[in-house]
Amino acid sequence: MNKLIVTHFNPDLDAICAVWLFRKFTKEFQRAQVVFVPAGETYKNHKVDEDENIVHVDTGLGKFDHHQLNSKTCASKLVFNWLKSKKNELADQKALIQLIEVVRQIDHFEECLWPEPRADRYNFSLDQLLDGLKNAGKIDDQGLIELGLKCLNGVYSSLKIKNRAYEELKEGVIFETKWGKAIGCLSSVSEVLKLGQKQGFVLVVQKDSNTEHVRIKARPDSKVNLEGIKENLKKLDSDATWFLHSSGRMLLNGSTKNFKMKPSTLSLKKIIEVISNEF
Repeated sequence: MNKLIVTHFNPDLDAICAVWLFRKFTKEFQRAQVVFVPAGETYKNHKVDEDENIVHVDTGLGKFDHHQLNSKTCASKLVFNWLKSKKNELADQKALIQLIEVVRQIDHFEECLWPEPRADRYNFSLDQLLDGLKNAGKIDDQGLIELGLKCLNGVYSSLKIKNRAYEELKEGVIFETKWGKAIGCLSSVSEVLKLGQKQGFVLVVQKDSNTEHVRIKARPDSKVNLEGIKENLKKLDSDATWFLHSSGRMLLNGSTKNFKMKPSTLSLKKIIEVISNEF
């Protein structure tokens, strides 16, 4: 018999995430068909958890449903806990733990406890995007599942990149500039630029450990102007491509948007020295 994953009509983020976990982390259900039932019910009224070829998530009051439980868990967390018992390596998957915790918070309406809960930026979050599409009649239940699975792959990947950037920033060089504290990092992960700013550094320097390209970015609320630094770097390495953004807060020697830019031969140490000496 073909494998089935059963969830409720109009699937929410928790239901979609539970399906994603089975599709991504189990070989048996990797290509399983997803079918829908009224919330709380089971597939063709089968007894829940009785058939090993049929998995019910977020419906049916079985082991992967939480509506009968008096605790702040969710279907995704129940599936994850089960997966951990089968695959020990998942227990230390930080990005996966982070992803599921956000899904759990959203499933229990804890977004109202987040900072500035009425802010429009939350309408760009995955649950709101999916809600907007289904409420506008732009997508059916199967479409919600397929789009949600793709987006969760993206979220999972971005969290792993973010965590790697965080670890690499720990090895970064903190230095003083006339605008405040800055950090330089030898890393191939572009996320260090954003994450460093979010950590409070007025300016972040990334020397790509693979391509040798250099990117220097300053916080948008800073008074940083990199024009003088650009000229000093050009004097030291005139063969490299140096592009100064019109804001004056972004100096690029390499970009994913322009593969023709020539990398700099200057070391991270030398670039930091040039920036530190800008007074």
